[in-house]
Amino acid sequence: MYRLLDTIASPTDLKAIPKEELPLLAEEVRRFLLETVSQTGGHLASNLGAVELSIALHYSFDSPADKLIWDVGHQAYTHKILTGRRDSFHTQRQYKGISGFPKRSESPHDPFGAGHSSTSISAGLGMALARELRNGDNKVIAVIGDGSLTGGIAFEALNQAGHLKKNLIVILNDNEMSISKNVGAFSSFVSRKMNGSDFRKLKKEMQGLLEHIPAIGKDILQFARRAENSLKGFLTPGMLFEALGFDYIGPIPGHDLPQLLEVMENLKDIEGPVLVHVMTTKGKGYQPAEENPDVFHGVGPFDVATGKPAAAKGGAASYTAIFGDALVKLAEEDEKIVAITAAMPDGTGLTPFAKRFPERFFDVGIAEQHGLTFAAGLAAEGFRPVAAIYSTFMQRAYDQIFHDICLQKLPVTLALDRGGLVGDDGPTHNGTFDLSYLRHLPEMTLMAPKDENELRHMLKTAVYADRPMAMRYPRGAGYGLPLDQDLHAIEIGRGELLAMGDDLTIVAIGSTVYPALEAAKLLEAKGIKATVVNARFVKPLDRDLILGTARQTGCVVTVEENALQGGFGSAVLELLSDEGLTDVRVKRIGIPDRYIEQGPQSQLRADLGLDATGIAATVEAFLAAKGQPALAMVK
Repeated sequence: MYRLLDTIASPTDLKAIPKEELPLLAEEVRRFLLETVSQTGGHLASNLGAVELSIALHYSFDSPADKLIWDVGHQAYTHKILTGRRDSFHTQRQYKGISGFPKRSESPHDPFGAGHSSTSISAGLGMALARELRNGDNKVIAVIGDGSLTGGIAFEALNQAGHLKKNLIVILNDNEMSISKNVGAFSSFVSRKMNGSDFRKLKKEMQGLLEHIPAIGKDILQFARRAENSLKGFLTPGMLFEALGFDYIGPIPGHDLPQLLEVMENLKDIEGPVLVHVMTTKGKGYQPAEENPDVFHGVGPFDVATGKPAAAKGGAASYTAIFGDALVKLAEEDEKIVAITAAMPDGTGLTPFAKRFPERFFDVGIAEQHGLTFAAGLAAEGFRPVAAIYSTFMQRAYDQIFHDICLQKLPVTLALDRGGLVGDDGPTHNGTFDLSYLRHLPEMTLMAPKDENELRHMLKTAVYADRPMAMRYPRGAGYGLPLDQDLHAIEIGRGELLAMGDDLTIVAIGSTVYPALEAAKLLEAKGIKATVVNARFVKPLDRDLILGTARQTGCVVTVEENALQGGFGSAVLELLSDEGLTDVRVKRIGIPDRYIEQGPQSQLRADLGLDATGIAATVEAFLAAKGQPALAMVK
């Protein structure tokens, strides 16, 4: 039971709590977060650090009339709890539960969805302009973390906001970067007082007075402005934001609720764009998370008392880990191999590479566009860059793949981690579009391994292909197969025949190959014999293998963990059409034309018919639809 938190079902209830009791509420929220996230998993450290900030924002502003926009969503858990979702919070990131990120369809208090970073200021500026166009007077507050501020779009938004001079509040939640060295009581006091209403009123009156003094008034005013800017520059680290046209407030201690509330009240009267720099501590209030914030950034279930992960079942190594180890092995033999990631060294398996070859490892921050053009520059000078980025985040650098890599035929390897369904993080993180958005680019070679051993050989293939290469692989564990000691290149465009049958051909790619093989066994038990092809390559396709088996069986089923629109199945259809095989019947199995919500990967695959049982059922129905009894009934 929580004395204060149990009384809150909306921000209105929050405002009924006396200010002096808000620190106790913050303690209760932290306890609730630990109790819940330790069971469900989620983004913990950054959310523990944003508790007081979230309380202060909702206490001072009037959501949903005032628009509160959270960047990424890694700091929005307290926001969700305070806006009516406490009772359902145990379902966050669970199958058919609430999202781990802000989501417009979930609550009116989520004015803008998130999942990818660096977008809150752009969205906030758009909402601020919309307010102006309809003559509204609500406040717009965009919260952005220091990590998200490494994304170029954030600075593009700051630049335009400073130019337009519209009322917009940006909260910089700084919990990691050393933007500021001079954080202290005096700096905080001066910044708050310099931006208080009385000071601003006096400042405007003095400006008006000085401007009307003949001859010397403007000179005195310019001197005063220089003096003010010098004082601010000395006392605060906000010169960059001031140069972009923002009033700067900060740094403010992010866990001091009285100071936060005072600042928030002052913000209501400021005209034009203002940036508030709030210093917070990742993992605040929970020692294991404070000591290891990276470990507790995104966690699975864990024991609160010890901070240790819940007992795992064990099993095979993940595709991510296998990739990282294989890249280290290749780099030991070739000093031209370099690795690049976008703020995800652990998530992409590159931490061992970074430790082994620190001079050849580059974390560009949340800046995928820059990262890929940076890789292109390295490739242009003879190096072999491997850019490991989640499939969903690689989407952000499409133009760079087109212009800077493919158009110039540069040998950059794109390692697309989390290709396909990722599970708990839902539609913003599912990597279900990469086969579609990459395969049509000239010069691009696109492949996907059926297992972890094939991944290692594909990596060597990609690194030494001397052309743009992309390899996508799934989230999660491999099959536990023995790994070949020596890595060898695979012939580009050569598939693999895994089973022979006369009734139909199943052509699968990547993570769907083994389910397709299992489906073939289920079908064989019913008298249906299937040829199974591991395509390996989406581009170029193995024309001889696919066309040959298609002619033999007259019936082709394609299977992919990618959007059906423009994906692998579409590529096979195009091949058959180009060759004039119009009498071959084709059925495509993949992701339908909608976003897929969160849930365990196995559950989602079952729902979509992408597991062995689903593939077999689709094949049976497809064969039966010929207008004659199913083959299983005929035989």
